[in-house]
Amino acid sequence: MRHFGLFSILHIYKAYTAPRFQKPTMASTDKTAVPLSSPKSEATPPSAVAAAAKSPFNYSFVDVVLRVLLFAATLTSVVVMATSKETELVPVPGFPLIRIQLQAKFNHSPALVYFIAALSVTGFYSIITTLASLSIVLNPTYSKTFLLFFAFFDVVFVGIVASATGAAGAVGYIGLKGNTHVGWTKICNVYDKFCRYTASSLALSLFAAILLVLLSMISTFTLYKKIRD
Repeated sequence: MRHFGLFSILHIYKAYTAPRFQKPTMASTDKTAVPLSSPKSEATPPSAVAAAAKSPFNYSFVDVVLRVLLFAATLTSVVVMATSKETELVPVPGFPLIRIQLQAKFNHSPALVYFIAALSVTGFYSIITTLASLSIVLNPTYSKTFLLFFAFFDVVFVGIVASATGAAGAVGYIGLKGNTHVGWTKICNVYDKFCRYTASSLALSLFAAILLVLLSMISTFTLYKKIRD
């Protein structure tokens, strides 16, 4: 009976103390569940960074602006060169007292004719590529095809404009300085307006060549980014 009474007391003691030991375990599980929410808050910055990375610089808009500037530069250069004619009284060699009217005009030099033709074709090319670049901005479905076209033909027209500028610049330098070794006399001291117009046209064509170099770089870089992505 003594052992039975002791066993009964232990059984009642365990039954009384069991609910008290279960509460801390529930509290401990509640406490351990709190840190689980912290990694979720730390996982949000990478998504924000990824969203920011998907909005790169808009090279298409810059391309459109540069092509509009290219058209303006080539058109102005052609107009200035075409209107550079000037008529002056020039003394006859050997008879300085006798003067005749002579006209200086761009079509008197094959290099200046080539200059006009090259800049005119470049201006027409700038119109076509401006429209194509606008179509890329509005509908980028065929952007890779257009960018490949731009990257190739921009380089071609860099060579055309640079060669035309170099040829016309050589003629302009002879007109400004002359060449005593071959007996070519300078004419800019007589045809002042013609030389000023020619120099202005050459400056605009050089600006157009620089624009074409920038456009070629932008087209190549944008195409590389699209292929890589």
